[in-house]
Amino acid sequence: MFAPVTASSSMRILIADDNPVIRRLVGATVQDPRWEVVLCCDGLEAWKTLATTDVPMLAILNWVMPGMDGVEVIRKTRNEGRCAPLYIILLTAKGRRVDIVEGLKAGADDYVVKPFDHNELRARVRVGERVIALERRSRDRVMELENALSRVSQLQGMLPICSYCKKIRDDQNYWQQVESYVAKHADVKFSHSVCPDCHALYVKPGLRLV
Repeated sequence: MFAPVTASSSMRILIADDNPVIRRLVGATVQDPRWEVVLCCDGLEAWKTLATTDVPMLAILNWVMPGMDGVEVIRKTRNEGRCAPLYIILLTAKGRRVDIVEGLKAGADDYVVKPFDHNELRARVRVGERVIALERRSRDRVMELENALSRVSQLQGMLPICSYCKKIRDDQNYWQQVESYVAKHADVKFSHSVCPDCHALYVKPGLRLV
């Protein structure tokens, strides 16, 4: 299982290619002040980097590499699972249609054939950045909803309530006002007022006595 992702102000981009010239060229192409580029010389190093604590958000992988090829890295990454989204671009000289299909079926999000156009690769990286941002916002929203449902579920079930004063007994056998109990178990704030029945029963008689 992959380690959890730590918060970072920049997006980490992993580039794995056994050709040092291509590796540096791709790194220079995607260089951006907002992105931290991590260079790997083969698939095994890329795999180890993806399993670290501060994992990259986006990876650009060559297909044919010693030790572990790019497609194998993709398959292992997708099968192991992550705590955060990972957008993978397969950058390779294998440009046959059957190769493209195999790469995408393995779990690549995008496929770029060498020799690549620099502007196109930068544009595809920006697409990946937008997708990652959407996935992270969606994940955060799901967590918010789960927390909200968890708070609501705490109020489900039978509550012992006094027939006279209407206090509620909690799990520690402590009696407390309804508003105190609800505020403790849910994200609720109370404002006090007087209902029409209580106004007629308590407030009006008091006014007549003045």
